Amino acid sequence: MLRHARRVWAVAAAHSETGKLHEAHNELAARLLPGDRLIYLGNMIGHGSDTIATLNELLAFRRDFLCLPGAIPEDIVYLRGAQEEMWRKLLQIQFAPGPAEVFDWMLKHGLTPMLQGYGVDPQQARGVLREGAQGISRWTNSLRAAIRKHPGHDDLFGCFRRAAYTSGNELLFVHAGIDPAVALTAQSDHLWWGSPAFRGLTQPYAGFRRVVSGGNPRGEGAHLDAFTCCLDGGAGFGGPLNVACFGLDGALVESFAI
Repeated sequence: MLRHARRVWAVAAAHSETGKLHEAHNELAARLLPGDRLIYLGNMIGHGSDTIATLNELLAFRRDFLCLPGAIPEDIVYLRGAQEEMWRKLLQIQFAPGPAEVFDWMLKHGLTPMLQGYGVDPQQARGVLREGAQGISRWTNSLRAAIRKHPGHDDLFGCFRRAAYTSGNELLFVHAGIDPAVALTAQSDHLWWGSPAFRGLTQPYAGFRRVVSGGNPRGEGAHLDAFTCCLDGGAGFGGPLNVACFGLDGALVESFAI
């Protein structure tokens, strides 16, 4: 929950485009005002090759943000996108039915550069994941150890959230969208992969003035409708990284693209 927010800045999916993320942070630093909150809308990593540099950039700007007068850790939020959700499930893959098949699906959906960033050969991992649960558990433990070699990464992965909202229920932030017919607590995969009904929302969802997403798995791009907004500009796939600021009335206050 984002408490006592005056405005909320939201960063769209970056897909490990570290250079654009760094430029966006420089622009944000010049625009932030007292009482502003900051939320990353998931898919910060995945597809792009700079996983480690991207996470380091997020941690560096977190330090800068918390140096602002009155800022506290709860004022900055990181959502789990589809990429971060896959990573979370990868660390528990020994419990999945058919772990090798699940792993192959993950590789096709952006996991490969994340593994390579931590020094893991996906082809060697394929062999391990066809072993029994004990061998797979050893492999996931070694992956956790690789993450811990990078200061702050394990803590950052541990603080990713499914969704976030302002304390007065004015604004709701998700990664890919919601199904308007389903309660927030029951959204499940709609949060990571979206819903065709999200863009056609004709009335406020659960009383929120606006629902903001940062990724669009269907490739439909950014949009601003009466009750929803998607900021995905295609960063990581040749498009810009969009950043926007919202007031508690749901209005788009200002925005920029890198």
